[in-house]
Amino acid sequence: MDIFETFFNLRVFQQALPLLLTGLWVTLLLGAASIVLGMAGGLLLALARLYARSPLRQLAVVYIDVFRAIPLLVLLVIVYYALPFVGIRLSPFLSAVTALSLVSSAYSAEIFRAGIEAVPQGQFEAARSLGLRPWPIMWKVILPQAVRIVIPPLTSNSINVLKDTALASVVAMPDLLKQATQAQALAANPTPLIAAAAIYLVILLPLVRLVALLEQRFASQRR
Repeated sequence: MDIFETFFNLRVFQQALPLLLTGLWVTLLLGAASIVLGMAGGLLLALARLYARSPLRQLAVVYIDVFRAIPLLVLLVIVYYALPFVGIRLSPFLSAVTALSLVSSAYSAEIFRAGIEAVPQGQFEAARSLGLRPWPIMWKVILPQAVRIVIPPLTSNSINVLKDTALASVVAMPDLLKQATQAQALAANPTPLIAAAAIYLVILLPLVRLVALLEQRFASQRR
């Protein structure tokens, strides 16, 4: 048996394709939900860290530091296997979304914080001189400028979230990697895993190039 018959077996790929497509849909759904929740949570955490009163600000700092430090695989195990001991039972999908969102929001918070702090202080002063109150200043003046700054790093973080969805297989989540692993076991052939890797590449490679293009574009605009 040669390398093509072992790793690029067309017959095995055709048999595994329905499973792979089912897993791909789950992966995309899981990634989209985690990215949206992570960005929303990250923005709230960034605002709390920058402008909240001391107790809440310190809690935001602790949250960000802890969830940036904890391995995602450990958090998945805690959410899915440990929480039932305290009466909290989540489905595999909700467990994966919860763990991914908790980690993503911590990284997104630092990205948003850096973007907000990069807005020139004169923008705050000019808005205050016009009589705007703090929240309208933030939503109408500062955040639109900060969002343009943070789009490239937020896109990079979203790519990482999509890649990390592969870890959801440890909580019996039928994502792309889990389905590929099952197809490999059924066929006794690694072709489904190679196909899954190719699917990840097809999805993520354009996003990686998009990040580079966005960074170049915004850098030229700042010049």
